[in-house]
Amino acid sequence: MTNKNNAFAGDTKIGKSLLTNPENRLKYWAVPKIPNCIETYHLTLMTAAWSLGNIILAFFIRNDLSLLWWVSLLIVLQYLTDLFDGELGRQRKTGLVKWGFYMDHFLDFIFLCSLVFVGYMISPPGLQIWYFGLLVIVGCFMVNSFLSFAATNDFEIYRYGLGPTEFRCGLILINTFIILFGTSMFHVLLPLVVTLCLVALVVNTYQIQRRLWALDMETKQRA
Repeated sequence: MTNKNNAFAGDTKIGKSLLTNPENRLKYWAVPKIPNCIETYHLTLMTAAWSLGNIILAFFIRNDLSLLWWVSLLIVLQYLTDLFDGELGRQRKTGLVKWGFYMDHFLDFIFLCSLVFVGYMISPPGLQIWYFGLLVIVGCFMVNSFLSFAATNDFEIYRYGLGPTEFRCGLILINTFIILFGTSMFHVLLPLVVTLCLVALVVNTYQIQRRLWALDMETKQRA
């Protein structure tokens, strides 16, 4: 259902993921305990620090894959600051809705790029093109969400019960696999991951354009 309200709805996400209920309980419990000196924009901007941490670690991880535990920690920290920033603004009524929407998602993309850079730095030679493809595809997923939001005022980031939280969990599992088994299987796994992401992008794009087509047809019929 398209949001009929003309008010900006970027702070209201449509749908749920598998972990939405437990993470709602977490933020309702944790946010009131955040010190008053910390504002919502402080939490939003912390993603820049977590991204920088990934980039610095990337130069050392090639010689010590156990440093990926630190990357996983940065993923958890980015998840927490990303989860709490909007809720902090809502509870204190100090939110910066449009600034928060812009900076939050821009920095999310920067953080994602930093993770791709980590993967690039630890990969065996000859896989560079696959990382380029992966970065393009995940960027297209974000562009799809924002263009769909611009057309409908519905901000949808969940698909098939999966969202950013489940994606972060997947990244931590991948880091754990690499620490335990190394990068020898990258020549098979990386092309497979990129191919699956491409298929998911095609399906996602088809569904969005089909929905927008139906909305346009409905508008034409009413006219």
